[in-house]
Formats: sequence, structure tokens, C-alpha cells
Amino acid sequence: MYLLSVQLLVNPYDLLIFHDIVDIIVVELLIATSPDMLRPWDLQITINVNCERPIYIQVADSIIEAIKGGKLQSGDPLPGSRQMALQLKLNRNTVIDALDVLLAEGWLVSKVRKGTFIADNLPDFSAVKHPNSVVSEQVVSIKPEIIFDDGIPDTRIAPINELAAAYRQIFSRKGRWQMMGYTEEAGDWDFRNAIAQMLNYKRSMRLSPDEIFITRGSQMAMYLTAHALLKPGDKVIVENPGYKPAWQAFQSAGAELVPLSVDENGLNIDELRTILQTHKSVKAIYTTPHHQFPTTVTLSLQRRLQLISLSNAYGFTIIEDDYDNEFHFGQRPILPVSSSENVGNFVYIGTMSKIVAPALRIGYLASSKQVITNVASLRKIIDAQGDNMMEQAVLQLINEGHIKRHLRKATLTYKNKRDFFEKVINEHLRDKVHFHKPEGGLAFWLTPKGQVDITKLSEVLLKKGVQILSPESFSFSSPVQGLRLGYASLDEDQLEKGIRIIAQFL
Repeated sequence: MYLLSVQLLVNPYDLLIFHDIVDIIVVELLIATSPDMLRPWDLQITINVNCERPIYIQVADSIIEAIKGGKLQSGDPLPGSRQMALQLKLNRNTVIDALDVLLAEGWLVSKVRKGTFIADNLPDFSAVKHPNSVVSEQVVSIKPEIIFDDGIPDTRIAPINELAAAYRQIFSRKGRWQMMGYTEEAGDWDFRNAIAQMLNYKRSMRLSPDEIFITRGSQMAMYLTAHALLKPGDKVIVENPGYKPAWQAFQSAGAELVPLSVDENGLNIDELRTILQTHKSVKAIYTTPHHQFPTTVTLSLQRRLQLISLSNAYGFTIIEDDYDNEFHFGQRPILPVSSSENVGNFVYIGTMSKIVAPALRIGYLASSKQVITNVASLRKIIDAQGDNMMEQAVLQLINEGHIKRHLRKATLTYKNKRDFFEKVINEHLRDKVHFHKPEGGLAFWLTPKGQVDITKLSEVLLKKGVQILSPESFSFSSPVQGLRLGYASLDEDQLEKGIRIIAQFL
């Protein structure tokens, strides 16, 4: 290539060809070596050579139209001038002239050693596209300043650096290419073994790795469980109020939901007996006994034993969702119903997402080998396997003790936030709500002392910058009288400000 290039330096025309070749080489090297120069798309620009407008103006106008049409957004990168010239088969100076026009008019900004980007401060062109449309007040998207979620962990304290380091180390191992192929649909065996050990040591269960199934989050575990256990027409008893995404998983399998009330000691066992006597096709009960969702109450020991006895007598499966077992602030967490020696039919569902971060989609379910086999067959239909690389990374965090240290730190952080939140609620809402400080979990349950339209309250609060969960989020029929306020993801200033605003309108 270089000898050929030297021979081309015979006349000015050959010199131009030489420069074109060098430009191509430079562009290819930049694309191969510089991540900042990579652009994931090609600009679709049509040049009309018969048009009276100069070509550089046509290029500039095409980019402006792409911005107005929403194809290019503020902050989007443009290809470099060399790359764009090659793509459009134009002289590079023509492209530079077009970019200069756009820079001068404020459509683009240039960043040193990074490239050219669509400007941040551009007008809203949506009104231009729909000049006759009238946006109602209800349609306007309001971005709240404070969001009381259902109990999401604080991602700011997640062990992100440790997870990233583990991920990099996995890709640097010998034989790493072997991990890039298909693995078992139930999940990596070593990771399943680590989950089994955690459940056995920390939650007194008696599981082997082949009784563990790894999923992409607990909701996937719920869905697979529903379709593995149920057929159309089967009845599933659910707590009311309760966790609606789980209900939707059961309904997707064709099951009929039967609501069961909850009091200060958990699900109502007397009502459960009545349901079992009147409904002959009850196949399962879905429960959150550790920290009931949304009320946060714990199922009492007596009722746990009665639930197991009824399950064995009637043959229904206990689907236990232990969604935040790790965060308990008392002496020790209550052991799962599924850990009892007497329990016959159970599916135990948990998640790693709340331990590390919600974006980390790793959940699991534990059950008999037959249920695991059925779930594995279903999983193949929608997802050949889980995220093997992420499982390996989290396994490394477990083996190196990072997860254990993070849990100690997170538990102390959340306990302090819980105590602060209790103080703020007592200070501003003492005369307006009933509540009990939860022994664990990442949310409070508040019930108004008087009759309150929670739906209307949530609409008023949203206009004031505070978002709470709608009561329809966890009620079976009529909206439940209660507010579930997650506190873990907010700082103390947000918690106090949010409660002050709620106090004004409650």
C-alpha cells in the first residue's frame, strides 16, 4: 500500500488520489481505535445535483429537517467530516461548509477531541408537527420531585464498582469463550449452589442446587411458576390488598383469583378455611408472609403453622414471595414458611435485584425437582437461558464477600432512614394517620384516621411534585384506605419535604 502511494506522486491528479486514500485509511483507523468517533447510524441525506441550491446548503437543510422531525435529538453525535464525506461521496470541504453553517446558526455544537453534536438548547418542534392539537391538562406529563415508591433500594449505595470489576475479570479469564455459549436453562450450576447455600444457612431451608431455578427477576419467576402449576379454571387465593403484578401472572395462566383479607397478624386463616370448603379447585395461595405487601405486617407463627396444615390437607401449593427478606432490623428475620419441615407443596421466590440494584435482573425460585423441571421446559419457549455472565459476576461478589459487606452497610443505612422517617411521620402526621414502625422492609404503611379519597389525594399531591402509589395498585376491588410509602431511595430532606406536603392535604 505504501509503495503504491509513493508511485502515485507523479502528477497533481495522482496527489489528489493519494490524499483520498490517506483519508480513507485515517477514517478506518479512527473508527477502529477511537470509541468517541463511533456513530451507530448513517445519516440518510439525498443530494439533488440538478437543484439550484448549493450542495452544502442541501446537506445543512437535511440535518435541520432531521432535527425538526425528531430523528436527531439534543446531544446526539454526528459523524466526523471525513466519515460523512465518504458516506455521501462528497468532497470533505463541502461537508465542512455545511457543518460550519449549522454551527453558526446554533443547530450544532463542537466539543474538543469529542466531535460535533446536536445542540442542547433547541426549541420544541412538537407543536409545529401538530399545530391544531390541544393538549389537555391530564395528558401533560408531570415529573414529580419526590417519588414514594413501593420500597425500591437506594441505587446510590449499590456495589457498582465491585460488580464492574468482577465483570471485567470474567472476560479476562482463560477459557472465557466457553462462557459465551449456551448454558443450562435453570442457570449456572455454581451460582445455583451459592443461592442454595445462602437459603440453607440464612433461612434454614434444605435445598440442593437442582431445586433452584435462576430467572430474570422475581416477576419472571412468578410468571413461570403460574404457568407450570396452573391451568385455565384453577383458583388461586391472593392476599387483599396485595401485589397486583403477581395476580396478573396467575391470570395470564387462566387462573381465577379469590381474594383473602389481611389483618394485623397477616392473612385471615378463618376466612381461608371457609374459602377452601366452598371452592373445590384451589390450586395455590400466593402470600408475602415476611413483610406483607403492601401493609408490611408479618404473618404470625400460629397462622404459619395453620397455613401449612391446610396446605397439606387440601393439597394446594404455597407460593411464597419473600421479596425483601435481607432487610430486617430486629434480632433476626422471621424464617420463611417454606423452611418448615412439614410443608409439602411450596414455591419460594426471591430476588437479588434488591440486594444489588433493581436494574440487575436476577431472581430465583426454589421448589421440588419436578416443579423445576416443568419451569425449565417453559423457560425454553421464551428465553433459552439467563444472563450467564451476570450470574458469574454476582457469584464472584458473593465469593469475595462483597455482597455480605454491602448488606451490612445497606441494612444500617436503611435502619437509620427508617428511624428518621418514623420521627418525621410522628412530627407531621401523628393526628392524621395510624401506622406501626416496620421491623424490616423498605416501606411504611399509613392508614388515615378519617375517610380519605386516596385517588384524589394522589392527584393533588402529584401537582405539588409528590408522587404516591395509587390505591388501585394493590386493591382487589374497591380502593384500599392506605398509603404505602417507600423510604429507602430518598434522602432525609426529600423524606421530610414529602411528608410535609402530604400533611397539608391529608
